[in-house]
Amino acid sequence: MPIVKSLLARNTRLIILTRPSSKKRFPKGVKTVPVDYSDTSALAAALRENAVDVVVSTLSGEGLRAQYKLSDAAKAAGVKLFVPSEFGMPTRGATEGILGEKSKLADYIQSIDLSITRVYNGLYQEFLPFMVGMPEAGKFLIKGSGNEPLSLTAIPDVGEYLAYVLTTLPLEQLNNVELRIQGERSTLRELSKLYDVPVEFVDSIPKDIPRADEREWLQAYAAKGTMSTGHDITAGRDGPALAGSANRLFPGFHFKTVKETLAL
Repeated sequence: MPIVKSLLARNTRLIILTRPSSKKRFPKGVKTVPVDYSDTSALAAALRENAVDVVVSTLSGEGLRAQYKLSDAAKAAGVKLFVPSEFGMPTRGATEGILGEKSKLADYIQSIDLSITRVYNGLYQEFLPFMVGMPEAGKFLIKGSGNEPLSLTAIPDVGEYLAYVLTTLPLEQLNNVELRIQGERSTLRELSKLYDVPVEFVDSIPKDIPRADEREWLQAYAAKGTMSTGHDITAGRDGPALAGSANRLFPGFHFKTVKETLAL
């Protein structure tokens, strides 16, 4: 977990709430607290007893819905800031699918008067090969024109960034804000030039490629231009100046390019 390593490097007191059945091991310096995520009272007690000021959720998949009880617990325990599991494309205003679920959760957190910070980083750079069918297809697959801009950020850079803003900036400055970051802004056409393989434009990802549906899902969002961190779902347009606008909060930090991250 890059965020864990980045926070520990800043000498942050770190508590991780784990499920009672979890066997996962964490680095030295991390205090783990087993707790039932379906028990709001138990969650609140764990947060209160450890004097937690900030909750950062990295829950995913089916675990996303557990954030409702986690946010209720955070409110009850007097937590000052909640960072929900966003870490992707902008979600505010979304009404369908996983983006809609994340937007609905954010609205709920604000409705209970709990401060929230949402982090949008676009596509993880490490996921680019998977999205375009590499190496299984032996080609760089593009759904649509490939001209739509997208934001890409390296996973460790997201961890470094979040650790910095949470430990350096006043929490009041992070109250109900959206942090739109990016390591690189490009298009799939431009990114395809980093690879010495044929480029193929497709209507859909071939079903014989493993996890084709997941790749199709990512490509569909890229084709709509919604993978830019400057995208505004409600307005239906991208704001180039907004994409990466929160990078400035970490002055002097070098966000890696796709070429650097993937050693291309």
